[in-house]
Amino acid sequence: MDAVLLIATVVKVTAIVLAMVSLVPILTWVERRGSGIIQLRLGPNRVGPFGLFQPLADGIKFFFKEDIVPPFVHRPTYVLAPGISLFAAILALAVLPLASAIEVAGRTIPAAIVDVDAGVLLLLAASGLGVYGILVAGWSSNNKYSLMGGLRSSSQMISYELGLSLAVISVLVLCGTLRPVEIVEKQAAGLWNVVFLPVGFLVMLIAGFAETNRLPFDLPEAESELVGGYHTEYSSMKFSMFFMAEYVNMIVSASLLVTLFLGGYSVPAFIRGPLGLEGNLLAAAELASFALKVGFFLWFFVWVRWTLPRFRFDQLMGIGWKVLVPLGFLNIVWAAFLVAVLGVTP
Repeated sequence: MDAVLLIATVVKVTAIVLAMVSLVPILTWVERRGSGIIQLRLGPNRVGPFGLFQPLADGIKFFFKEDIVPPFVHRPTYVLAPGISLFAAILALAVLPLASAIEVAGRTIPAAIVDVDAGVLLLLAASGLGVYGILVAGWSSNNKYSLMGGLRSSSQMISYELGLSLAVISVLVLCGTLRPVEIVEKQAAGLWNVVFLPVGFLVMLIAGFAETNRLPFDLPEAESELVGGYHTEYSSMKFSMFFMAEYVNMIVSASLLVTLFLGGYSVPAFIRGPLGLEGNLLAAAELASFALKVGFFLWFFVWVRWTLPRFRFDQLMGIGWKVLVPLGFLNIVWAAFLVAVLGVTP
């Protein structure tokens, strides 16, 4: 790797990490204000105008809060678990293309940190690692509520990861590639995959709520049953790392949905045509397009959380195995029919 590519990679990694650190506090504010609007109350409105400084106050509180480590925990894995969850969440962003390419010093640099042929597989592998952090946290806490939360998360992940993977496979069958950039470009040249695979889109959307442990599928931490689930024994910055991992997973889930089904960073034809944007200006427009699509789904996550009640665990598992998995298989058959019989491509 030459110096320009090395520096560009370091800059991209730094930018992604800083973006996540900045976006998580913003999402917490959006979540609280959104819940206030939905429930006809004010939400945070004391710290700064419209409560805008509330996330900063929360961050300061987490930083100075006493870090209590119970004497009965398995300390090495107890300390490691929050880092596993956060690292796995951020790692999944490495292969997501935010734009087609950027130009630096006369060189064309891929917008994704890692642009590999098997990028979708790497993305699924990275997103699946997050459950290990939760499972390790539940076991190492030596607490029955934490252990139940960890076991629930692993059971939930197995059932919904299968449904999500089947939805992804249907896209791969339709597009004929594992490279995220090519999947986006095929949609930009034709129609979005959601037009051909609406069932796959729906399966992946529902599975995304279970993957991120969000209501109505937040059974691993259900306060009414498990106190706090896998993070019951955590405090201070260790708890905040789990908190950050949840919101980063929301961003990853929304980004994956947009990339595979909604054209990714593709922009309307008039921006490429009459406006004649090219180079870094086009990359900026593509980044804005990607951000708007992801932002819509992030708000959808918030809206669903404060609208629907929590499912029972048996209902959750029933939906995964009896509804999403069969629909996922049927969706793959439909994608194969589109390609082999009708000759459809995005």
